[in-house]
Amino acid sequence: MNFDPTGEQDQLRDAVRSLGRRYGHRYFVEKAKAGEHTTELWHEAGRLGYLGVNIPTEYGGGGGGITDLAIVCEELAAVGCPLLLLVVSPAIAATVINRHGTEEQRKRHLPGLADGSQKIVFAITEPEAGSNFHRLGTTARRDGEDWLVSGRKCYISGVDEAGHVLVVARTEDTASGKLKPALFLVPTDAHGMTWSKLDMEIVSPENQFLLYLDEVRLPGHALVGESLDAGLPALFSGLNPERITVAAMGAGTGRYAIERASEYTATRSVWGGRTIGSHQGVSHPLAHAAVQVELARLMIQKAATLYDAGRDLEAGISANMAKYAAGEAAALAVDTAVQALGGAGMTTEYGVATLLGAVRAGRIAPVSREMILNFVAQHVLGQDKSY
Repeated sequence: MNFDPTGEQDQLRDAVRSLGRRYGHRYFVEKAKAGEHTTELWHEAGRLGYLGVNIPTEYGGGGGGITDLAIVCEELAAVGCPLLLLVVSPAIAATVINRHGTEEQRKRHLPGLADGSQKIVFAITEPEAGSNFHRLGTTARRDGEDWLVSGRKCYISGVDEAGHVLVVARTEDTASGKLKPALFLVPTDAHGMTWSKLDMEIVSPENQFLLYLDEVRLPGHALVGESLDAGLPALFSGLNPERITVAAMGAGTGRYAIERASEYTATRSVWGGRTIGSHQGVSHPLAHAAVQVELARLMIQKAATLYDAGRDLEAGISANMAKYAAGEAAALAVDTAVQALGGAGMTTEYGVATLLGAVRAGRIAPVSREMILNFVAQHVLGQDKSY
């Protein structure tokens, strides 16, 4: 595996970091606490082409892969702007539509996803099903040429910012009578769909919602793909990009926290004129966190490289490992940074405690660390399925 980035990837990393620095963590926190969105940053990133780096050029994108989008996610997070909707809209929705949507769907949605003028969010999680996708209760049934969709979804990010929700439902296979998954592009103003905001203990400009779908009528072309057979592969095609970009965002957040703490401890003097960073009790935990973040970055690179090469089965293992490693590393880095800064670490001004909720959530979502360990035990270690 070649660990040397291309010249274009180096330029992308530098350019995205430069953009993010002009906004920074203070902007991110101010927007979150005011109940606003990072609209200016999003639109500028779209205008510069960063939101569509993984979208084919014929639809207005950069023609790159998930490796490139992971760079965007990581570098914005590394300057204190971890944008969750990068994971949801360009990574999940754009990938699903590009790989499994109809040509009409690609032409309609991908250009807007690429330039940031359109956002599509993703709805799979349900209150009763939890991590068990096989227990999804949201159903879709035919009514003439239309579909009627009913069910509930929870922890759905950014519904208030999006024009469509990519809803995972279950349909009955007329041949077998069995329920099979299908994905639908549901306009957020569709009659019969309502939502309510979930109050979260996370400092974020992107909100979480409960969705309620009550006999939402959709035209036939709202079904992603040419037939119901597209449902399962379309669903799984979005999961690896989701895990890779979430991991990249976590690694970037870890880098940000370590950088903030390192700057502080290299200049803060308390005992005898020596900086607190000269004491191993302070420097070693930071160094340990830095090692864990860098290891996570290597697994992210491996997962993205495998995914872009079309090696989906191998990418699935690496993507899950990357997500696990980055979630643990980000939580460790932020907690260590808070500890190194002492009381200052808990202030809004120093900008690390503001990330505690987000990195803790990263060990739970979009898939919990325990479910990843189940996956690794079964598919890597050959153990019997435990759930």
